Amino acid sequence: MEWLDALDEDLRSRVKRTPTPKWIAPMAATLTDARFDDPEWVFERKLDGWRYLAFVADGEAKLLTRNKIPHSFPDVEGALLAQPVSDFVIDGEMVAGNYSVFDVLRFDGHDVTQLPLYARKQLFRYFEWRKPLALVGIMREGGLAAYQRACDEGWEGIMAKRLDSVYEHKRSKQWLKMKCDAGQEFVVGGFTDPSGARIGFGALLIGYYDGDDFVYAGKLGTGFDTKLLRELHAKMRSIEVDSSPFTRATNLPKKGAHWVRPEIIVDSVFMEWTSEGKLRHPRFVRVRDDKSPRDVVREQPSAR
Repeated sequence: MEWLDALDEDLRSRVKRTPTPKWIAPMAATLTDARFDDPEWVFERKLDGWRYLAFVADGEAKLLTRNKIPHSFPDVEGALLAQPVSDFVIDGEMVAGNYSVFDVLRFDGHDVTQLPLYARKQLFRYFEWRKPLALVGIMREGGLAAYQRACDEGWEGIMAKRLDSVYEHKRSKQWLKMKCDAGQEFVVGGFTDPSGARIGFGALLIGYYDGDDFVYAGKLGTGFDTKLLRELHAKMRSIEVDSSPFTRATNLPKKGAHWVRPEIIVDSVFMEWTSEGKLRHPRFVRVRDDKSPRDVVREQPSAR
């Protein structure tokens, strides 16, 4: 095998032929406030899409979200099955109809997660990259310039990844995310009545998990169009419950509040966290279904 022969002895020892997996837990990045240049790290654009692992084997292609939900994208599946390699797993995001790939976990029937990142990325030369498949490139700038460019051009931010990092099946400090705006996912625990000419609902009551506690983080009332107000309201009415699901909460609204099972996940950007643990000036970005509500925690910026 050409690709295997191209690896030195140490790297070949990290590669193992394995049965086709049904699932591989994805690696997650850690939020950081650090901004840096370092030749031992590479920097990529932070995508604003939906995370998927693509499993290809035995003439079949499957795309699964972070919480193992399968979705079908016929054009993408066709492009995956047309690759020169027939047994692989790749990691990426669906963005505007294209599947943008940034890592490979399995290649030619072998588990390659223990290869360093630089060696895994070299395997991408054996793929054919044409729409709807795209390869996420490494930014040529250093980290500081890459971050500035991202914010100037209105991107969500950048990713910083250690070149020697193996693929860990957890949240890792070997991958860091540098966001231009503060933001993260939250779980909807309720909503308030609309006022004036507004339809549907007034604001979402959102929170996050801290262990077994569901913690109230405040109201989210901006960023919705009329269509989304109607759709979200209908969805929330279908999962309405009699009492608040929040187990840790201060300043919950006393009037006009309705409670729902904590099943809906939304992305929000905001100015900052207040000293009381609430969001300051949050704005709705999107609904997402590619992870479990229990995985939504308060992201704490980390140093390198």
